[in-house]
Amino acid sequence: MINKEAERENVLWINGEGKEEAKMLRGGHREHRWALCALLSVFIFAFLFAAIPVSAHNQAESTDSHQFTLQIYGNANGDDTIDMRDVTYIKLVIFGKKPETELCDANYDGRVSMLDVVQTKLIIVGKEGEITFIDCRGKSVSVKKPVRRIVVLSDSQADAIRVLGAEDRVVGIGSGLANEKILLPVMSKLPTVGGGSPGTAPDYEAILSLKPDIILPQGTSNEELEEKLNPWVTVVRFDFYKPEIMSKQIMELGYILDEEDKAKEFVDFYSHVLNTVKERTGEISEAEKPRVFYCAYPSAGYQYYAITPQYWLGGVLTMAGGRNIAADLSGPMVDPEWVLRQNPDIIIAHEGSRLPSGYDTDDITGAKKVIEQMVNEPGWEHIKAVEDGKIYIEASDIDCGPQLFIVVTYMAKWFYPDLFEDLDPEPIQQEYLTRFQRIDYDLDEHGVFVYPPIIKGEGKLAGIPDRYYDSIVAQP
Repeated sequence: MINKEAERENVLWINGEGKEEAKMLRGGHREHRWALCALLSVFIFAFLFAAIPVSAHNQAESTDSHQFTLQIYGNANGDDTIDMRDVTYIKLVIFGKKPETELCDANYDGRVSMLDVVQTKLIIVGKEGEITFIDCRGKSVSVKKPVRRIVVLSDSQADAIRVLGAEDRVVGIGSGLANEKILLPVMSKLPTVGGGSPGTAPDYEAILSLKPDIILPQGTSNEELEEKLNPWVTVVRFDFYKPEIMSKQIMELGYILDEEDKAKEFVDFYSHVLNTVKERTGEISEAEKPRVFYCAYPSAGYQYYAITPQYWLGGVLTMAGGRNIAADLSGPMVDPEWVLRQNPDIIIAHEGSRLPSGYDTDDITGAKKVIEQMVNEPGWEHIKAVEDGKIYIEASDIDCGPQLFIVVTYMAKWFYPDLFEDLDPEPIQQEYLTRFQRIDYDLDEHGVFVYPPIIKGEGKLAGIPDRYYDSIVAQP
């Protein structure tokens, strides 16, 4: 919270200088007094506006199409970057010309002053000794700079670190990441520090022995981390499972790690893909959108876990232009009879770890098994999605963390094949892997990400290896 009294003192201090000048003038002539006041006004005017660029934006405007507020103290004007416009904005706040925002307090000392101008300039050139941001819980967290040693507990956080090219600073990982040998060929070999998943506690002694500057857990999981690790390690929390705030959080982590350029490069790519989908589906009315049952794959004979809007995947479905038939459910568990009564146009099963899928397998047997089970649910032969052959499987590897935009492209293709006839999800995913993860992985040869695959042309598939082309085309 900004100290309002301190702010007033800053303004009074500035005004006080003018009063001292006025006292000196009382014994002089009126014309001298007028001349000096005019000179002082010119000086103040120049001081205030020297840093304002010709193209300065208003507070509500963004520098590009990203449209998010970077929640780092120093981002005074509330756009998606920290630059000289923020320096200018803080000066205008000090002089009472602009309304104070929470993020004006760049050095997070509870008051807006010229020290915040200095701190903002240091952030711009990457020389700040500490940076404060608002984490995914809405709490302010200060991080000492530079960050040289990192412990990562979650796969989505690990993917974000690689996007920013900061893998060489990771010194320890959550135990589950040791199995991610394809996506994390280097990081997976690092010392493990125990659990990283919700409900599993990490080894605090192992963490402290690595002497990290920060630790990145999965969103709000492992709530005891702050209590156990402060003041030795700063807990930095981002929720990379929320598509609507992905760009903002990647940029914030970029500032923390002094990798703003790499963060912006990814955000530009990510935003372009999602904006393309959004622009094409933007004119489609809710009534015209396909009714989709999106669920987690169950064991045979059990209830289905419906993906509701509260779940992160609900946001993915909405981004792709689908209408969620589970939107009004009070709980996620539904039985096959409920699905039959709803008669969805499309069914999508989110496949996690129960059957082989994603980057670690080239075998489509598991994906086919899921389809067969759902088609054979009693009565489901009368569901429109089954009649039209619109039951799909998507692997969890492409629906979380920085790469969740990939599943959005597949869904858009399923929902509106004519509208997205020119959209090919596979080269988008390939560019992500090659350009932002910097791994040698050929999607024509490896991986099971969706099923049935998209037939792209003679001998070419998207979603599974191309070698299955003949068997896929031969299916009735």
